[in-house]
This record gives sequence, structure tokens and C-alpha cells, in this order.
Amino acid sequence: MSTEKILSSDGIPLEISLKKAERKNKLKALMLVGPLFLFLIITYIFPIGDMLFRSVDDRMITQKLPNTFAALEKWDGKELPDEATYEAFYKDFYPLAINKEAGKLYQRLNYEKSGFSSGLKKTNRTIKKFEKANYKEQFMATHKIWKDVDYWIALKNTAPNWSYAKYLKGLDLKFDQDRNIIQQDEDRRIHKILWLRTIKVAFWVTVFCFLLAYPISHLLATLPMKYSNLLMICVLLPFWTSLLVRTSSWMVLLQQQGPINDLIVWLGWAADDNRPELMYNVVGTFVAMTQILLPFMVLPLYSVMKTISPSLMRAGKSLGGTPFTAFRQIYFPLTIPGIGAGCLLVFILAIGYYITPALVGGASGSLISNTIAYHMKSSLDWSFAAALGSMLLVGVLTIYWIYNKLVGIDNIKLG
Repeated sequence: MSTEKILSSDGIPLEISLKKAERKNKLKALMLVGPLFLFLIITYIFPIGDMLFRSVDDRMITQKLPNTFAALEKWDGKELPDEATYEAFYKDFYPLAINKEAGKLYQRLNYEKSGFSSGLKKTNRTIKKFEKANYKEQFMATHKIWKDVDYWIALKNTAPNWSYAKYLKGLDLKFDQDRNIIQQDEDRRIHKILWLRTIKVAFWVTVFCFLLAYPISHLLATLPMKYSNLLMICVLLPFWTSLLVRTSSWMVLLQQQGPINDLIVWLGWAADDNRPELMYNVVGTFVAMTQILLPFMVLPLYSVMKTISPSLMRAGKSLGGTPFTAFRQIYFPLTIPGIGAGCLLVFILAIGYYITPALVGGASGSLISNTIAYHMKSSLDWSFAAALGSMLLVGVLTIYWIYNKLVGIDNIKLG
């Protein structure tokens, strides 16, 4: 048997030439997908990583008050700290006050316990007049927070550089002085209500989108082409209109003197001086989101129904089944991939929806996304906003994982 190698025209073994050409092709392919990969890293992976980092990063306070936390390590939290702790706080806080670098400290500690900001600001104005002795007495005379053990406990609880306290806060929990997890104060327990409201609104929006979209999709799939295309334009028309415009139109329709309330009064379902509140509550959020997200349910259902042959239903009827039996046993099971895709898509979009609840929901119709936006833009508690965003992301991924286990992601059909 000959072991002579086959050579290419340039004298290089053919096997080596083929491998070299294959490497060039792979390199070209990588160069083509490289910009997209880089785009995903910059716009998706990096922001998510930064969000996760911010949600647990709590180094700012310990960096500004190192002596204070060293002194608080020996404190049992039962009575006010000793003179040495107050002196350590003076050594940390005095340079911040002189150099006007205490702003972030006010803000961060006020997130931990309300009242810290005003106390620190007053201390900032008076600390320059402190004498170099009796620090405890001078601090207590400056503001009441320095006489309250709870404020010192709150300060001590911020000691860890990396903490999941923001995640606990998102579930209306917190640490006590012994680092045990306990319930938040009753007047600060708002996030569980927001989570439950968000899940409930997303669930019912998905249910009603399915109930409305199923007959519409069936009609689209069975009508003659010229009528089907016309109806499809009506379904797609909202996509050609700005989301802000669509939401604003619902504000006009749902207001107390709007067309829907006028119709309710005209039909005699309500008195003119007792019109129902359809906006700035959960009702407004639910109605507007259902209409806006309806196309995301229609399109997956339509794409599946269009592939189902009408002869299957005729065969079921010819074998003795009633129209309902044929629908239940033949047609409906074949549409389950479209149902799964539509429900998953609508639910995930609804659970993180922001602009519609913000405009038509009011205080009682706001969802967790509105709270995230509030902490990003108004309170500037970015670490808490990042924690809430991370919890929402984990929730969506969990829903996706459960769906994959129960139904199978391979059974989804989007078109």
C-alpha cells in the first residue's frame, strides 16, 4: 500500500492545504459574527453584569467610615455605643463635612432608615464647632438620631462590603442587629404587594389576550385571502403606531368624561354623577395592556392555525364526531404550540411592562417596573433598582425554565 502523500499544485500536502482553507473559512465566519457578538456583550451582557454587581456592592459606607465600623464590631446593639465609637465617627465624618463629600452618605443611609439624611445634614453644619472631647454628648445634643439605638443598628447593618440586603428589601425583609432576617416595619411593606399585583395583572392579561386572540386567529386562518389580509392589517395596525400614542388614546377613552364612560351612562349602567373610575387604577392598566399586547398572541396562533389542514376537521366529523368533539380532540391540540408561544411571549412582556402602567395605572395600578424606574430616576437608589431588576430577570428565566420542563421549548412555534 502506497503511503505517498497527495500534493497540491504548490507542492504542499493536500491535507494541510484543506485544513488551511478550512481555518480561513472559519476565520471569515467569525469576522462576520464578531460585530454582532461584540454588540451583544456591550448592550446586553455587560449591562446585566453591571446590574448584578451594583445590587450587592455596598462598599461606599465602609470606605467613608472605616474607624466607625471598626469600633462597632465590639458593640452588642443593646445600648448606645460608648464614647470611643462616637469619637471614631467624628474622625470619619469630620473630613467628609469639611471637604463636602458626605452627600452620598446621607442618601445611602437614608435608604437604610428614614431620618438619617436630616440628622447627618444637621451634624454636618455643627461638627466644625465640636470640641475635642465629650463627643458622645455633643453628637446627642446635635440631633436625636444619635440618641436612638435603632439608627446605630441600621448603621452597623451596612458594614458588609457585599450584601444581599437589597434583595431582602425587595421582599419586605431586613436584617436585625444579630443579622437575623425579619419582616420590614409595617409601613414599609410595599414590595410584596407590588410583586403579587404584577404577577396577577400579567396572568389575567395573558388569559384575556388568549380568549380574544384565539377566535381572531381562527378567523384569519379560515377566511379567503383577500379578507384575511384586510383583517391582518387591522391586527398589525397598532405596531405602526407609537406605544406612547396608543397609551395616550386609552387615557382619552378611559377618563371619567371619556367615550367609554359616556356609553356606560347612556346605557343606564351608571348615573352621570357617579361615573366609574376606569383610569389611574388596576382596571386601566389591565384594559390598556390587553389591547396593546393582543397582537403578540394573535401572530403565533395564526402561524400555527394556518398550517392545519381543514380536511382534518372534516375527517373527524365524517367519523361520527360532533363539531365540538372534532375541535377538542383534533384542532385544539394542534394549536397548542402556538398557544404556548403566545402565552409565554405575552406574559413575559406584561410582567416587565413600564410605560402603560405608569400613564394609566396611577398609584394603585403601578407594577414592579414602575418601582424600578422610580429608584433609577427619582430616589437614585440604583443598587436597590438593580436588585429589583435582577429579581425580575431571575423570575422571567424561572418561568422560561418551568415552561421548558412542562411543555418543551422545542414545541414553541412563532411562525
